[in-house]
Amino acid sequence: MDHRNRTHIPGQKNSRRKLLCASAAGFTLLELLISMTLVVVIIVLLMGAMRIGARSVAGGEKKIEAEERFRTVISLIDAQIQSQVPLTYQEDGNEKYYFRGDGKTLRFSTNYSIWGGQRGYVIVDYRVESDNSGKEIIFASESVPGVEGRRDTRLLEASSISFEYYWKDPSEEQGIWVDSLIEGAAIPEQIRINLLTGTKKLSLLFPVRVGGKLMAVQGGKPIGATAAKSAPIPAK
Repeated sequence: MDHRNRTHIPGQKNSRRKLLCASAAGFTLLELLISMTLVVVIIVLLMGAMRIGARSVAGGEKKIEAEERFRTVISLIDAQIQSQVPLTYQEDGNEKYYFRGDGKTLRFSTNYSIWGGQRGYVIVDYRVESDNSGKEIIFASESVPGVEGRRDTRLLEASSISFEYYWKDPSEEQGIWVDSLIEGAAIPEQIRINLLTGTKKLSLLFPVRVGGKLMAVQGGKPIGATAAKSAPIPAK
């Protein structure tokens, strides 16, 4: 047999074996690129999920804070209205209540101050104003009869805010809801605040718990006050 065509190059067999082992044990360039791409995609997805989760938490906290503020403000308004007192003042020889109200403003006398709590009598003014974004905001300010100076604060905001008043003439059995009352002439039995937030409508009802005759004011204190009584809440 002729062995001349079977000439072996030294180390050739070992080199082929090493290449086969390297190909079987390692990664090709394509496989490495695919793996790196998958890792990058997974990292991006994880970061996006974490960002969405953080926004959800922040949005939930903001919503809870807004709801707590809303409840606090409504409780404050309720306390002021239910602590209303029928103080009067003299104007051109006529005695008038401090109470007056229309669709966007409300004024009354109360013994519950936003800043001082139950520490004497104050005149509180609620007014509805529009901001640059188109929302409406209730502002409140207080003053003491016979004392100069006012304090002002922002209460709450909504897409639309308005006041209504339930008035019943003493000669009538049933009252009616009106959007304004003659200044200084009467005090309603109930006050309603209508709010529109987005597509949600709210009507908040506040009974006015005052009674008795007109009272003169001297130095910010009532004279001849009668005991307050709860006004009945008529059926809607």
